[in-house]
Amino acid sequence: MKVWGITDIGLRRRENQDTYAFEAFGAPDTVAAVVCDGMGGVSGGRLASSIAVSTFLEELHARAHINMTEEQVCEMEAECVRRANAAIFARSREEIAYRGMGTTLVAAIASPESAVICNVGDSRAYHIGSEGIRRVTRDHSVVESLIEAGNITPEEARTHPNRNLITRALGPENEIEADCFTVPLAEGDCLLLCSDGLIVTAEDEELLSVVRAAEDGEQALAQLLELSKSRGAPDNVTIVLIRNEKEAERQDG
Repeated sequence: MKVWGITDIGLRRRENQDTYAFEAFGAPDTVAAVVCDGMGGVSGGRLASSIAVSTFLEELHARAHINMTEEQVCEMEAECVRRANAAIFARSREEIAYRGMGTTLVAAIASPESAVICNVGDSRAYHIGSEGIRRVTRDHSVVESLIEAGNITPEEARTHPNRNLITRALGPENEIEADCFTVPLAEGDCLLLCSDGLIVTAEDEELLSVVRAAEDGEQALAQLLELSKSRGAPDNVTIVLIRNEKEAERQDG
């Protein structure tokens, strides 16, 4: 597995409240990656996303064991999300300025055979394979609920006045549950994790086109960020790209 990441403040925000991380995890050629998009007050969002990323990864390493089934990995990720939520909620109780702070989260544990993905909020995971691009996660947002009810179209959601309102996040409440998904991976498949700063400026098919055409992940992320900025980049933009590659194919990397 090979992984790249990038984050940028965008063109309109005064602070980058996104946080991301990735690292080797457990079995050989397995990686864990997480992207969080913070919200709430001056520096509160940044603190929330930072706590979420660090706590999530710390809890993963504390709970992982060999020969875990996909169901066990899913349960482990969900518990790590609960622990991250508890850490943010506890920190928010310590200072009034941090009350209500929160963050989205999308995370993946990926091996050459499959990935287990979890999410809270509207940060997304996409699977890119031979058949094209598919969004794996479901947004926990007002506009996603309106789309599912048939009240608006996905195109209308992009400019809807409530497009930034999410219905689930880590931090504001003392309990939270994540959604969990399992995705089979073939050689050459990619996973793309991102904050909504990318989604509001790029269509799914554009994500696919850029990733497929780029020479490597670093170039793909640079081009996606450039695309977002060319369209105003109204929010922070964070992207992690995971590519399923054989060991022999990356000896020079």
